[in-house]
Amino acid sequence: MSKKPAKNGSKAAAKAASKRAAKGAAKRPANGALDERTIRALESIAASLKASSHTPQNPESLKAADAFVWHPDGNLIPVPKVSRVDLGLLKGIDRMRDILIENTERFAKGLPANNALLWGARGMGKSSLVKAAHASVNKNGKLKLIEIHREDIETLPLLMTLLRDSEFRFIVFCDDLSFDGNDASYKSLKAVLEGGIEGRPDNVILYATSNRRHLLSRDMIENERSTAINPGEAVEEKVSLSDRFGLWLGFHRCSQDEYLDMVRGYCKHFGVKIPDAELEREALEWSTTRGARSGRVAWQFTQELAGRLGVRMK
Repeated sequence: MSKKPAKNGSKAAAKAASKRAAKGAAKRPANGALDERTIRALESIAASLKASSHTPQNPESLKAADAFVWHPDGNLIPVPKVSRVDLGLLKGIDRMRDILIENTERFAKGLPANNALLWGARGMGKSSLVKAAHASVNKNGKLKLIEIHREDIETLPLLMTLLRDSEFRFIVFCDDLSFDGNDASYKSLKAVLEGGIEGRPDNVILYATSNRRHLLSRDMIENERSTAINPGEAVEEKVSLSDRFGLWLGFHRCSQDEYLDMVRGYCKHFGVKIPDAELEREALEWSTTRGARSGRVAWQFTQELAGRLGVRMK
């Protein structure tokens, strides 16, 4: 008889405590939001610590391929066959091609060379040029190409640590690099390019492509100007990111003649045979329907034409 009231009393106490907790939680929505932000911050810190404490990859594994993809967990994944086009197929960008090849050759020989930013119109062969330049210069297998994804830029310092003492030389390549909103990861890139206490390793060079000359959206720059104590200095810090690249190679929309040269070059290379007048007419019609003329549009038209004519592109 004495145990039953005690049991009922404990249930009542538990119910009352649950109500108090629920009532307290209802009164503290701001704290709940803060807790959620804190959890996200702790998860981010934990991920960073995990990456920074990862055992560096065995240098011997760098002999496995000429190109790799960087994963933020500390691994370099070999790429057996790089998706690239022959250097001779890149039309309308002769000046940029020559400058980048010369810079890459100097770097491969251990001579001073600059980080390069290839910026400008979409589809004009920026990333294709980087991959083709690497293949053209890498004669002895000592020059490695490593692609890092835009969202992994914050792990660049870890990658630099892995590569610093290697016998190989490396082009670290980031395609379509840009920053939006409140993204502060560009500061990691700035530190690696110039100004960090360790700096960029002598055996590493960075090549990046972007549609933006300054890598940052206009809204991002304007937001810094409007909220800063000294607007000029805030904007200067943002714009200075692209200044860390010694080479700025601008890619502009191609002319009609350059576009047709690209199409003819692709067709000749892959053995796509069609009367020139018909080729020109169809190529121009294709570019009109796409609303653009570029190397990418020329390549897409050539694929369409080859498929229609039953020609395999190898």
